[in-house]
Amino acid sequence: MSSTIDSLLKSPARRAIPAAASESRWALPDGHLLRRIDWSAGERGSILFMPGRGDAYEKWLETLDGWNQEGWRVTAADWRGQAGSGRLGSDATTGHVSDFAVWVRDYAALYADWAAVTPGPHVAVAHSMGGQIVLRAVAEGLVRPDALVLSAPMLGIHPQWIPSKLLQQVARGIVRLGDPRRPAWKAGEKPGAPKRARSLLLTHDEGRYDDEEWWRARRPAIAMGPASWGWIERALASMAGLERPGVLEAVTVPTLLLGTRIDGLVSWSAIRRAAGRLPQGELVGFGPECRHEILREVDSVRSRALDAIRDFLDRRAPVRG
Repeated sequence: MSSTIDSLLKSPARRAIPAAASESRWALPDGHLLRRIDWSAGERGSILFMPGRGDAYEKWLETLDGWNQEGWRVTAADWRGQAGSGRLGSDATTGHVSDFAVWVRDYAALYADWAAVTPGPHVAVAHSMGGQIVLRAVAEGLVRPDALVLSAPMLGIHPQWIPSKLLQQVARGIVRLGDPRRPAWKAGEKPGAPKRARSLLLTHDEGRYDDEEWWRARRPAIAMGPASWGWIERALASMAGLERPGVLEAVTVPTLLLGTRIDGLVSWSAIRRAAGRLPQGELVGFGPECRHEILREVDSVRSRALDAIRDFLDRRAPVRG
C-alpha cells in the first residue's frame, strides 16, 4: 500500500499529459464540443471526474493519473463554456452560463455515453461547482453512479449565515441592472483578491498552485477569470433547489463529501448539512491545515483525502467479480 500512496503523491503528471492518457473533443447532443481526457486502461472500475468553476482538467492531472495507476479507467472533461470547451460569455475570460440546468443536461449526456463504454463500478467524482452540478444530476434522477465523491462541493457560498434564497434575491436585483454576462469582480477568486492572494484560498502547497500558472502560460486558452453576475444568480438558484426538503433525502447513491471548515469559497456548514441529509452520506472534514482544493493540498492533507476516498470506494464500490 505504501508504494501505491507514494505513486499518488509523487506523480510526474503535474506538468505533463501522461503517455497513457489521450485528449479529444466530444460532441454534446446539440453539437457543442467538450474537451476531454481519457485513460482507457484499467479494470478496477471507471471514474468520471468534473472540475470546479474556472477550472481546467490540467489542474487535476496528478490525481487523475494516480487513480489510473491504481487500476481505474479515468475520464475528465471541461464544462461547456470553460477552459477548452468554449465560452458562453461576452469575452474570453468571464465565466457565464444562462442556467445551471445547461450543465446538468450536459453532464447527463456525457455520463450516459461514458458509462455505456466503460467497465463498472462507475464512480462520479467532482470538485466545487462540479460537485453541485453532479449532485443535482443524481438528485434529479438523470444519472445513477455506483458511488459519488464530492470534494468541497459548492452547496453554499459566503457569507454562509445568509440563506441562499436571500442571496439570490440580491443577485437577481444586480443582474437586472445590466448585462448578466458582465464580470462580478475584477480578478482572483473573490472581489479585490490580488493574484497571489488567490493561492491563500486554494491550497497551502505553493508548488501545486504554481502548476496551474505553468499550464496557463503554455495553454493560454484554458485561462478563466471571474464569474458573471448571471452565473452568481443562477448558482444561488441551483443551490436553493438542492436545499428544498426531500431533495437530498431521496438520493440513495453512496456519497462521500470532503470539506474544510476554513473554506473561503464554499460553505462548510452547507456541506455538513448535506452530508446529514443524504441517506448514505459520509463526511470527511479538515481544519486549518486544508484550503479549498483538497486534492491539490500539501502531501499530508492530500494523502489523508486519498486514503478516505480509497477506503470509501473499497467499501461502497467494490471490485466486481
